[in-house]
Amino acid sequence: MKMFRLMAVMSMMLFVGVAIGQTKSDKKLMQDAVKAKKTLLKTDSGLEKFFDTSAGYVIFPNVGKGGFIIGGASGNGVVYENGDVIGLANLKKLNIGLQAGGQAIIEVIFFETPVDLARFKEGKFQFAAEASAVALKSGIAVNAKYKDGVAVFALPKAGLMADASVGGQKFTYDPF
Repeated sequence: MKMFRLMAVMSMMLFVGVAIGQTKSDKKLMQDAVKAKKTLLKTDSGLEKFFDTSAGYVIFPNVGKGGFIIGGASGNGVVYENGDVIGLANLKKLNIGLQAGGQAIIEVIFFETPVDLARFKEGKFQFAAEASAVALKSGIAVNAKYKDGVAVFALPKAGLMADASVGGQKFTYDPF
């Protein structure tokens, strides 16, 4: 009987460990998000106020985008609430218009209040065509403000893209 109980306890511990553990790719994504945050702060220390005071944020360390007339973008990110990792996110974007090229960027979305973050987590969050990210340059974040509870910044990493298009971004959230 003792052996049966021991095996049952060991099985439960193994099941729980697998259920809450992250995959190698999740861990790599989280490491990339930490590096991306350092890069963002190095580029513009004005982002510090957003990281310190927002209800939450999501960092997409490697968003790939490209297109020729019809374009798109996608990337995976890490979601933080009060500075703690709470889950992962996925970004998909489709747009149409004058555009050509390809680019890799870091994108960060800050949520001003817990209600704004909750909308994101519930899947009720997407950008309309007129919403856009602030292209990050040194000193630009100091005067940046939230719009409708959200502030978005993008930092080009590689590539070049000419873009005068409209479209929207859609997100999914997966909690831990």
